[in-house]
Amino acid sequence: MNWEQLLSLKRFGDTNKRIRKEQDETRLGFEVDYDRVIFSSEFRILQDKTQVIPLSQTDFVHTRLTHSLEVSVVGRSIGRKVGQKLLEKHPHLQTVHGYQVNDFGAIVAAASLAHDIGNPPFGHSGEKAIGEFFKTGDGSNFKKQLTDKEYQDLCDFEGNANGFKILTESRDGRDGGLRLSYATLGAFMKYPKESLPKKPTTHIADKKYGFFQSEKEAFSNIADELGLLKRGKTDASFSRHPLAFLVEAADDICYTIIDFEDGINLGLIQEEFALEYLINLVRDTINTKKYHQLKNTQDRVSYLRALAINTLINEVVTIFIDNEEAILTGEFQTALLDKSKYDAQINDIIKISVENVYKSEDVIDKEIAGYEIIKHLLSVYTSAINNNFNGKASNYDKLILNRLPKTMKLNDDSLYKRLLSVCNYVSLLSDSNAILNYKKIKGMHF
Repeated sequence: MNWEQLLSLKRFGDTNKRIRKEQDETRLGFEVDYDRVIFSSEFRILQDKTQVIPLSQTDFVHTRLTHSLEVSVVGRSIGRKVGQKLLEKHPHLQTVHGYQVNDFGAIVAAASLAHDIGNPPFGHSGEKAIGEFFKTGDGSNFKKQLTDKEYQDLCDFEGNANGFKILTESRDGRDGGLRLSYATLGAFMKYPKESLPKKPTTHIADKKYGFFQSEKEAFSNIADELGLLKRGKTDASFSRHPLAFLVEAADDICYTIIDFEDGINLGLIQEEFALEYLINLVRDTINTKKYHQLKNTQDRVSYLRALAINTLINEVVTIFIDNEEAILTGEFQTALLDKSKYDAQINDIIKISVENVYKSEDVIDKEIAGYEIIKHLLSVYTSAINNNFNGKASNYDKLILNRLPKTMKLNDDSLYKRLLSVCNYVSLLSDSNAILNYKKIKGMHF
């Protein structure tokens, strides 16, 4: 892969390339990507979607929206630092093509901002709830009517693939989805493969999948434009865009450190653990006098969190630059932080967060409720849409259909696209709206 192609300013839906030297510096294309994501309705919904603590009413606990904003800030810093190093190493990118340090930061920031845009309500349990509806629930009845790959898309419903769908799917009046640059779409794609074969290798790009069968052609078009390398035997499996490693690292840093911080602020993790577990990340930068002047838990943990994030940002930049050649040839096979000298400390922090936060009674109870809500919504909506398509809609089905948005593919000849449209609609519900829809259908809300 080469950086000239990887930094493509061409927008999804364009017929011609865009030249970096011809860009308006006051309204740079990569920065427009960030704006389009942040003003989208799909992004705004994240303000009422679970990050770690489902349906939390606590002010300082993160939602998907605040998490995404924080990841974008970290991603921008990483991208700029990497960009500076790359332009020093490959000066022609600047002198010949006109790329600037901030271009790298803008691409990574925009992709980071969008990284959770496709996640369903109720956190990762929402993805699992949709998948299990098709694996073991009423949705399993559709298996024989779908191709293996179509059925796998539904059984392993993936927020990353749903996000790609949101960013690229055309609808009336909105050709090319949000029309982001190819560079940003490439950086967004952490898992540039289809749902089958499932985890064919241990390569990080094969961990999950990144697009549904409905967006396969769109992804292939982007991969060709960016010059992504084909991998494996399938016709739709590629090496990552190098900047996708930076987006992943920004997300890893934030959920590792900030979920830990949330756990301490909620009282789920003792404050003493903050110093014990973070000290090895901040030993070289901590001002102990300043630390001991801070009078409350939130301020002390906030200080340690800021230092820890800065340490890991610099670590990620070093690892990326040291492995740039392997990344460009598709030979780098792990997440960047897996190569970190702080790997043991990071794993210790994640372990205690899993035990004390992710598996806390409050989290588990509300995830159980999320399963029931999503299962029931999918059952009612898929039944109504398919009964209507087959000319067997009851009055109840028609009432349900009247509540669904006009953008849904209610009458598409493809069963797969009808089912995926339902999943996409449910995935775009906020936690509160999913609960409200459930209560209305159950006759519990008047």
